[in-house]
Amino acid sequence: MQINDKTVALVTGGASGLGEATVRRLHADGARVVIVDLPGSRGAELVAELGDRVRFAPADVRDPDQMQAAVEMAKELGEVRIAVTCAGVVGAGRVIGKKGVMPLQMYKDVIDINLIGTFNMLRLAAEAMTGNESLDGDRGVIVMTASIAGYDGQVGQVAYASSKSGIFGLTLSAARDLADKGIRVMTIAPGTFMTPMMAGLPDETKASLGASVPHPSRLGEPTEFALMVRQIVEQPMLNGEVIRLDGALRMPPR
Repeated sequence: MQINDKTVALVTGGASGLGEATVRRLHADGARVVIVDLPGSRGAELVAELGDRVRFAPADVRDPDQMQAAVEMAKELGEVRIAVTCAGVVGAGRVIGKKGVMPLQMYKDVIDINLIGTFNMLRLAAEAMTGNESLDGDRGVIVMTASIAGYDGQVGQVAYASSKSGIFGLTLSAARDLADKGIRVMTIAPGTFMTPMMAGLPDETKASLGASVPHPSRLGEPTEFALMVRQIVEQPMLNGEVIRLDGALRMPPR
């Protein structure tokens, strides 16, 4: 499916990091984009910068009503063809750490945002896509964001790794569920990327993390993630699969 000025896209977590890069890529390709992010995010600033083909829907991905409102905003722009889920939190902590056993609520919060929030977007976007005319065989494409931590969970990533591996499990099943609707479902599992979280680390730490990547030996750029989103949208045979975008990195225990 080609991206053009009739394409409408939703991007959760679209006001920063991988989500912002995706918004910018889709906008540059001509799409109309709805940024879905928290009220205190930079969503309104991005709209002011990028212009009238971009809108901001302040929402918590866990909230069904707020997310439905975001979808309705997108439908006002035309047929929703693309949904990208980039909203997420890390929630680092061990099962049993220095302060004792991990609070159950901490685990639940990470699962709620990363996994349930992803499914919330998927189900509502898919419903909006079902009424679309088929273009190149597709009514829509949904791209979810996981992490290589879902495969290679490190010490302190038990909640985060669980949430991301849950997205792996969602991918094929959702793709099969939605196949008869003409909707493809894919997941990207990034490695170490230069996100706002990484940007705050000391230079030597970032250099060390980059050097651990076999090739290219550096941190990934958010623009490379966004390019992968575009390539998934445009490649009709990609469906029900998780793509590792990590330069052949396999994370060690620590």
